[in-house]
Amino acid sequence: MRRRRKRLIIRFMVVMHIVGALTSIRAIMETRTSQGAIAWAVSLNTFPYLAVPAYWVLGQSKFDGYDLLRESYVDSNDVVKKLLQHLEQNDMLVTPETRRDRSHAKLLENLAKLPFTRHNRVDLLEDGPKTFARIFQEISTAEEYILVQFFILRSDVLGNQLKDALIEKAQNGVDVYVLYDEVGSHDLDSSYIAELRSSSAKIVPFNTTQGERQRFRLNFRNHRKIVVVDGRVALVGGHNVGDEYLGTKALPWRDTHVAMEGPIVIGVQASFVEDWHWATGEIPKLNWIPNKPTGGNTVALCLPTGPADELETCTLFYLDAINSAEERLWIVSPYFVPDEQLMSALQLAALRGVDVRILIPENADQQLVYLSSFSYLEEAEKAGIKIFRYKEGFLHQKVMLVDNRSVAIGTANFDNRSMRLNFEITMVFIDEKFARKVESMLEKDFALSRQVPVTDYTDRSLMFRFSVRLARLLAPVQ
Repeated sequence: MRRRRKRLIIRFMVVMHIVGALTSIRAIMETRTSQGAIAWAVSLNTFPYLAVPAYWVLGQSKFDGYDLLRESYVDSNDVVKKLLQHLEQNDMLVTPETRRDRSHAKLLENLAKLPFTRHNRVDLLEDGPKTFARIFQEISTAEEYILVQFFILRSDVLGNQLKDALIEKAQNGVDVYVLYDEVGSHDLDSSYIAELRSSSAKIVPFNTTQGERQRFRLNFRNHRKIVVVDGRVALVGGHNVGDEYLGTKALPWRDTHVAMEGPIVIGVQASFVEDWHWATGEIPKLNWIPNKPTGGNTVALCLPTGPADELETCTLFYLDAINSAEERLWIVSPYFVPDEQLMSALQLAALRGVDVRILIPENADQQLVYLSSFSYLEEAEKAGIKIFRYKEGFLHQKVMLVDNRSVAIGTANFDNRSMRLNFEITMVFIDEKFARKVESMLEKDFALSRQVPVTDYTDRSLMFRFSVRLARLLAPVQ
């Protein structure tokens, strides 16, 4: 009996090492970064019993089977041809004046597969109460359809308020589409979904694991937060649907959203349709003719990014923004875990005299991310990068200000997950007036923060510094 058990164990070990070796070949061929490829290859061949299942769940970085409708459906469809014609005829497309601006615009448009548009009106929404007041206001005016997409959708007080507003509209004949991430919204009550469906509203999970080949694909997330009403107004930003996003006296919540009107809304709508098509195989009938709001003069671009992109779109966007900064680069993110190329770009910007500031929370909600952030202090201090920690509650906004006229606000964090594993959406605005509003907002945030000295890391215990370095090694999966 013992001999038989021993033989079975030996056979199992041999099989697992063979599987580990074969899987490591795939990891080397498909992993997007050299650091990740080396880490997976070593672990798969050394500890295949744990590494093989971990790789099939966490190691994949390419999201197969997702249709970029901006390339297929959109480019070949008469509706979109009419849309582009409408944009051109109504002076909604942008032609930059300088060669540098033309080159920069072309790069971003190629990444987004969407054009820069003018005549947009943009409102900056600081924190939860203002954001959700605007969301509910816009939902109340809906006449044709409402598109709702969140990473986290809770069946709490705020979530039920949203549900009731959507049900009321659905019962009045408005088409309602709700899309949520099944991991982020894992505790969403089934009764919540049933109530929406009983009102004729459509609600589905994004479902990253659909299909025979994708059943173990658990490491991807749809992190987008979108509301679109009638193709007329779109809201995008950092807020999810949960009571905590409104903030409390005990734990204030610092976040930022934007409300947009104008041709930029069509880009946000296209992003939602791509995700809806993946989740359901359907393309809803929507309004694709953009409006031209009174007083709208902001140039804007919608940049959806994700693991289905042929290139690492989010990473390239940030690299371009960092490299193009001349005077100022302020980045705000709850999670700051850049890879080597992004950190080097930040150092180069600081060394050429750019005011580089990074604002992160004093207390992160994820321990690995919190520890990893300390590992960048020495690199930052050597180049003149200033890192600040926000002290008044939890900081969750995702905002970037470049020089005096370029702003990015959206859902992407400054970490590997947002760069390579999450479906994200970032709104890019070129407008000096709007940039001044963002500057004023961020100056208030910096006033409620403290600059982090390098001694916060160097003067800590050996065990803490070892934990920090260990957490940094796990950056690719954070």
